[in-house]
Amino acid sequence: MTVRTFTSFLLLTLFCSTSALAQDTLSIDLNTFLQKAKQNSGQIKYERQNVALAENRIDQAKAQRFLPNLNFDSQHGLVPGVESDNPNLEPDEYYLDPNLRNDWSNWAIYTRFQISVAQPVFTWGAIGKAVEAAKLAAEAAEYGFDAKQSEFELRLFDLYYSYVLALEIERLLEEAQDKINQVERQINKMKEEGSSELDESEVFKFEIYKSEFEIQKTEVYENMRFVKETWNYALRNEEGVIYEPSIQFLDPISSEIESIDFYQNAAFNNRPELKALQKGKEATETYISSLKRQNLPGLFLGGYVNFANTPNRPRQSNPFIQNSTNLFTGGFGFTIRQKLNFFSIKADLERSKIELKRAELAKEAAQDGVLLEVNNQYQEAAVANVKVKQTDEALVTSKKWLRQEQLDYDFGMGEVKDLIDAMRKELELKLQLKQRIFELNSSLAELNKASGIPIDMLITN
Repeated sequence: MTVRTFTSFLLLTLFCSTSALAQDTLSIDLNTFLQKAKQNSGQIKYERQNVALAENRIDQAKAQRFLPNLNFDSQHGLVPGVESDNPNLEPDEYYLDPNLRNDWSNWAIYTRFQISVAQPVFTWGAIGKAVEAAKLAAEAAEYGFDAKQSEFELRLFDLYYSYVLALEIERLLEEAQDKINQVERQINKMKEEGSSELDESEVFKFEIYKSEFEIQKTEVYENMRFVKETWNYALRNEEGVIYEPSIQFLDPISSEIESIDFYQNAAFNNRPELKALQKGKEATETYISSLKRQNLPGLFLGGYVNFANTPNRPRQSNPFIQNSTNLFTGGFGFTIRQKLNFFSIKADLERSKIELKRAELAKEAAQDGVLLEVNNQYQEAAVANVKVKQTDEALVTSKKWLRQEQLDYDFGMGEVKDLIDAMRKELELKLQLKQRIFELNSSLAELNKASGIPIDMLITN
């Protein structure tokens, strides 16, 4: 993958391009870059909400311990009064008059409120198990967030070092430009002197090489522009401030590759995805236990208060007769609650057991996937390490070749074609070496991520 292609991929998956005017340039190390970019990331903020929702479910489960059922209901309206034709009846005995009727000329405001409460006393530990299940689910959500964050950090890691790679390639092209100018001056000198040693075909090849080189330069400068725009957006620079990496030279990360068993064991012990699945499995098991206990008879302490007041209607004194528009009653006592929807209960339990089985299978599948991922990343890191070493050796040889061709050419013994070939090969190997160092560092970071090892540990090694 070329530098341009890789950076374009980062632009599509991480950020959208934006421009910034830079007056002050500040250097920033990788750790600080990771922290600032994560703080500004909408993706990280979005993923964090899953944890907040899981923590909210803990509060909901705990709320069932104290007054889970506390209700207040009020009613208001206009009500006509009542009148009786029996002069021997007191107002509080109007219920004895079979001919009692509404007095449509007498209206008053009717007000009524009701309060009911139920407090669990003994539920076989169902509430405690529900709280425990919610806590386990919150831990699973936290591990899930860690997994998303590690993926994001890996992309930021590549973005940081892509900037360093672009700086390196920019310097290499400037160095190559100096050598091209040197050869061009020598060719022009030979033309002016009318040297018979100058082959026109070699001049044409040199001109073609110059054109191809200009294309490379344009690609590098455009790539640098894209990287800078991405950085500006990722870091949300203050106006007039731009950041550059504190690392100016791209070198292999000083981290030895351990044995594959080391990374496999680390993955099984540290991968947040596996921990999230394990906690999810435990949460499902605990929820099933809570569900079973909820289906047992529960002891509750209940109470209620009813109050109604309508000024134009008298309260009735007989305790067995209630005037719904003018009363005050209440009471409390113990109650036993038992769910009798047995078919629904059975279906809920079966559903939870299926979810538990899914959680177990998901963990097994994830372990297989993690093992394959670690093996693949280990292979890529090992190959990338060999490529860097072999390319470095080839670059040393190419430098010797270029020096020899330069000396031969200066003494009039060499040809422009051979000098250009030596220059081209050295530049190709220099660019290739930096690209492969970038790939090595990236593959080591991916291997750490696949093994559940934080990237910052790779940096400090």
